[in-house]
Amino acid sequence: MNRFLAFLEKRVEHHLTKRKRIKAFESERKHTILSEIWSWVDALIFAIFWVIIINQYLFQLFVIPSPSMVGTLDVGDRVIVNKDAYGVELYPAGKKVFSDNRRVQRDEIITFYNPEYESKGPLFDILSQVVYMGTLTLVNIDKNDDGTPAERLYVKRAVGMGGDEINFQNGNVVIKASGTDEYLKEEDFRDALSLAEGPHRSVDPVYYDGLKAAAALTSYDENGYASYAPQHLIRDYSELRGSGYDYIFDRYEFERSRTRTAYSFNPSDMNKRSDAAVYDNGIYVPEGKVLPLGDNRDNSNDGRYFGPVDETRINGRVIGRFWPITRISSLLDNH
Repeated sequence: MNRFLAFLEKRVEHHLTKRKRIKAFESERKHTILSEIWSWVDALIFAIFWVIIINQYLFQLFVIPSPSMVGTLDVGDRVIVNKDAYGVELYPAGKKVFSDNRRVQRDEIITFYNPEYESKGPLFDILSQVVYMGTLTLVNIDKNDDGTPAERLYVKRAVGMGGDEINFQNGNVVIKASGTDEYLKEEDFRDALSLAEGPHRSVDPVYYDGLKAAAALTSYDENGYASYAPQHLIRDYSELRGSGYDYIFDRYEFERSRTRTAYSFNPSDMNKRSDAAVYDNGIYVPEGKVLPLGDNRDNSNDGRYFGPVDETRINGRVIGRFWPITRISSLLDNH
């Protein structure tokens, strides 16, 4: 990397020296409006080119698009990502090199390519990334059908590492680390390893009874048993609606309750049994992969839904926040 940086420095010095000579020569000629415009365009193209190079190979700017990391990073925060942390990415979303000895460490805040992103084609993918980087994150031409910016990259915390087993209970995380034989509550696990206190719950656990009741009632309705729904489920769901939480704040726990209820209607259905077992068994993280989770555990689309992420798909490490100015801070110690 030092050799690469030296090369960049040499090329920049060469270009600037050449531009200085040209400018000195042109100053002796009569300036025209056209030549002045070209001078500005040339300078702009040069600046954008090096901004893209720096963003691609050294440091990338990124805007936090969702509340999944609230408590650590708020929506609209702008952060700096070290693109060299886990290897050199040859082109946007492309192959990494020099990554053998640069592995993700537990609890680092990482950016990675969204496994559920629907590509619009390799040329558009690269073009959209070039425009995004070249405009310092101000322009994102990659849009969803409803006009909202597509989340090509996610920002989460590296919680599960190779060999770990992770399970989820009412929004809480329990971890059986590689080489151990018992699950630990995440709070105890973090305390034992002196990890960050960033991960947290944003919804009172008391509301999970209502959430699970809503999921069970959904299953009753889907399977044609709505008229047989127990009164305690209707009561718990009514209490949830009365509290203002009339939305699915934890989709993972909702789906767990829905599939369990569906299985209870017909325990001989092996497909429904298999679906329910997925939630009971939790998630195993294979070697070479990472399970990313958002710090805002009750409102995060993360590894619970799309599973562990291959380290080759990890884009970089978040090292600091530079906006808003009042909250400029390093994030290197937030792990």
